[in-house]
Amino acid sequence: MPVVAVGLPFLNEMVALFVISVLIAYVCHRLNLVSIAGFLIAGVLIGPNALGLVYDQELVDILAEVGVILLLFTIGVEFSLDKLSRISRAIFIGGGTQVGVTVAIVAGIVVSLGASWQAGVYTGCLVALSSTAIVLGLLADRRETDTTPGRLSLAILIFQDLAIVVMVLLVPMLASSGGTTVDLLIALGQAILVIGLAIVLARRVVPWILEKIVATRRPELFLLTVVAICFGTAAGTSLFGVSLALGAFLAGLVVSESRYAEQALGEVIPLRTVFNAVFFASVGMLLDVGFIIENPMIVVGATLAVVLIKLVTTAGSVLVLGYPVRIAAVSGLALAQIGEFSFVLERAGRAAGLSPAAMGESGAQIFIAVTVILMLLTPFFVQSSEKFGSRLSKTWLGKIGSADQGEGQDEGKPLPELEDHVIVAGYGPAGRRLVQVLKETAIPFVVVELNPESVREMDDEGVPAVFGDAGRIPILEKAGVHYAKLCVIVMHDQFATARIVQVVRYLNPTIQIIARTRFLNEIDRLQEIGADIVVPEEMETTVRIFSQVLGAYMIAPDEIQRHIKSLRAEDYGILRGSIQEAHLMVLQGLDEEGLHTRAVAVRPGSPAAGKTLSELELRRKFGLTVLAVRRGRNTIASPAGDFTAEPGDRLVLVGTADRFAECAGLFRTPEPPPPTAR
Repeated sequence: MPVVAVGLPFLNEMVALFVISVLIAYVCHRLNLVSIAGFLIAGVLIGPNALGLVYDQELVDILAEVGVILLLFTIGVEFSLDKLSRISRAIFIGGGTQVGVTVAIVAGIVVSLGASWQAGVYTGCLVALSSTAIVLGLLADRRETDTTPGRLSLAILIFQDLAIVVMVLLVPMLASSGGTTVDLLIALGQAILVIGLAIVLARRVVPWILEKIVATRRPELFLLTVVAICFGTAAGTSLFGVSLALGAFLAGLVVSESRYAEQALGEVIPLRTVFNAVFFASVGMLLDVGFIIENPMIVVGATLAVVLIKLVTTAGSVLVLGYPVRIAAVSGLALAQIGEFSFVLERAGRAAGLSPAAMGESGAQIFIAVTVILMLLTPFFVQSSEKFGSRLSKTWLGKIGSADQGEGQDEGKPLPELEDHVIVAGYGPAGRRLVQVLKETAIPFVVVELNPESVREMDDEGVPAVFGDAGRIPILEKAGVHYAKLCVIVMHDQFATARIVQVVRYLNPTIQIIARTRFLNEIDRLQEIGADIVVPEEMETTVRIFSQVLGAYMIAPDEIQRHIKSLRAEDYGILRGSIQEAHLMVLQGLDEEGLHTRAVAVRPGSPAAGKTLSELELRRKFGLTVLAVRRGRNTIASPAGDFTAEPGDRLVLVGTADRFAECAGLFRTPEPPPPTAR
């Protein structure tokens, strides 16, 4: 009998959604726009109000909900209960002020236009909510979730998600169709109970479960467990009337208390990326371009009014907390949109006979148009928020608030705990020997290891370690890859080694990568994808790695060679000996210059290739000094400003770790890391 293929009625719609999303996202990338804007535009095009390629809005909404759950889960994993407790004041005072004042202002405007106070409060609730998915997605892409504006934005968004519970219960009361104050208090009690239960799970249960799962050494089982925790917690909280988004965030907090949080993050991020694209496209599908064309003044006026109200109320709530106007403006502009959960509230109000500003279907269309337009504009708001805040701080408004609240860590990434350190990928025999020498020479380092038993052993011995796959971006970021000086890969898995080299080279183009391989034919390939030094052969690995690491820290070459000869002569006896014997390799002369000097490769396709040192402006922009340039076997000392950096050159630079992190874009080639690294 012939095989009959079973058709999937929604397959063509999914294909149209993803293909057009990819094309528009690529165009946005070429135009230096964030991909979220591309997904929103794709949704507008394929939706029923434009090309009409996707009709099954319900299916898209379901997939979009999954995307929101995964996004909030990953944000929760990157956070922690300790961090949450530190921003509790911002959550309740800042978030409460923002929501309360926004509802009051909008309600006053709606009532002044002749509508009832019930319609005013309902409309105020719609406007008060901001987009958790878009704001946190943008902050995560820019690595700003742990900056001061990022933490404040998150705090206000958390309160808004809590407020959704109350708002949904208020809808029938505003419509006079049921609901009492007692129902409201019961719902609040249930929400508090859910949060308390999540804290207990985070401290007691989930770390124990993950410990048992990790011990199996089965990555697919670990991934399934993490996904089960994510969706199980979200589903459980929804039974108590708490939003799925807040439940997913709580699930992430639960996992964040485990030492395996970074590995969980690395496993879930690829799933999050796919479903988030669907979410943003689904929002774009709601927009009716024809309505905007017919009513441009009303839509533009309502959009400007919402931006102004949200900017003032959010910035004002941050000022109430005592932060300076610059930080307040950054947070205010980031949250100056209407959120995705306002759609949920709007549907609930429609069922109860309520509409935005009591305008019926026209009010609903204005609400949708304003919401989608502001979501499209949010990436541009976030990109320009720092400049906007800086300009306001130079006016008389700069005198408002305290200038010392969080000023030290809101300029981008938080200050690293490690800098100019060595990342050791693998804790086998060679990794252990290298760690021993690094400890004895007082060189900062951190080990990345996927074997839970080895990680526990390092914990007991006080060796800094990160559990996880060193080929995953979250794991490397936990290990401080952006501020590291060297990465030494001493693993037996050649495929994993190649993947780690690619990801590390992309994340930190200024880092020096030393990789081990057992096969001579792997040397050229590893060097092509980014390894600076490839050390072959099992017995020679340790000696060569030691020489390269110590040499990078300005240890005298003759001293290094003397100890290498000693090692070989004694058949590596020192390495098998005691700590006192290893201490013989601690050489004099390790100083700040050795720690802060790097030989940075100029690779084909990088922005630095073909430019003069004057054009690169390494000293003026980044505070880096060019000591010399190595070209082939020649060394050009103190090159002049008109010296042109060519592919293959190595610039010997001196500067601090944060400066090297800032200049990374000059030396990064356009190839992204492999998808499995996400």
